Amino acid sequence: MNIERLLQEALGSGQARGQKPEQTRGQGGSALPGGLAGGAAAGGLVALLLGSKKARKLGGKALSYGGMAAVGGLAYKAWRDWQQNRPSGTEAEPLHLPPPPADSGFDMAQERDSAGQDFRLAVLRAMILAAKSDGHIDGAEHGRIRDRIEALGLGAEEKATLFDSFAAPADPAEAARPARTDAQRAELYLASALAVDPDTPDERRYLDDLARHLALPEGLRGHLDLEAEAARRQVGA
Repeated sequence: MNIERLLQEALGSGQARGQKPEQTRGQGGSALPGGLAGGAAAGGLVALLLGSKKARKLGGKALSYGGMAAVGGLAYKAWRDWQQNRPSGTEAEPLHLPPPPADSGFDMAQERDSAGQDFRLAVLRAMILAAKSDGHIDGAEHGRIRDRIEALGLGAEEKATLFDSFAAPADPAEAARPARTDAQRAELYLASALAVDPDTPDERRYLDDLARHLALPEGLRGHLDLEAEAARRQVGA
């Protein structure tokens, strides 16, 4: 399976590894990738699933901008802050955080899930399940998503992975199942938090259930939520 290509198409920015693309200045002077400034990054499958609600849309932009590396960096920052009793979400540009140390457990490209598969696939699936948690995807929307997947030119295995993820019910227990380390639990939660509108009851309930299935300490969860909100603020500036 070409995981790099799959993640690029799903996130819509070509940033499976979280590389920083050429940047332009967006409104308010914030640094944004050229694709985001021009709106091109909205073509990713995750962005299509997230819809137009502001919080989800900003979360999708953050995912498109930073990719998987940003999820790892944000989760690692929250983890360190929690351990050292420091505030989280205070940095001006959280999507520019340095990458986690290679031996920290937060470098997702090096990690395998509980089934021995590339952990980034579990994170992508968690994003998709979280984005569906408010039930806003109807039959017509599912059809548009299937058409988009068919048009991507991916291999059969990559397409099957996406079809399975988009067809699956929004089950927080299933989203949590692949995690085998505390770092992976934090990353799954943070990626899911970026894919929802935390002010919506159904989506807040989904995050509550996900945190319970992940057995996240309450203090750590608060730090992860603050980092997710900081990422939304950066792309919304």
